[in-house]
Amino acid sequence: MEAEAARYIGAGLAMFALAGVGIGIANIFSNLIASVARNPAARNQVFPIGILGFALTEAVALFALLIAFLILFA
Repeated sequence: MEAEAARYIGAGLAMFALAGVGIGIANIFSNLIASVARNPAARNQVFPIGILGFALTEAVALFALLIAFLILFA
């Protein structure tokens, strides 16, 4: 196998993390919407925690993208 082909395969494998990130973000916001729908008074307590969860989950996607770029261009 050529080195360039292996780099493309490695970068593609690094992008599999984005599938988990997408599922995680969907899960966070679906539970956030469900909890606010059940108890609207708890919105001020639940919303910041949901945004923190979103930010931490999105960080995993950025790290995976960084690894893919490092594989491709370094």
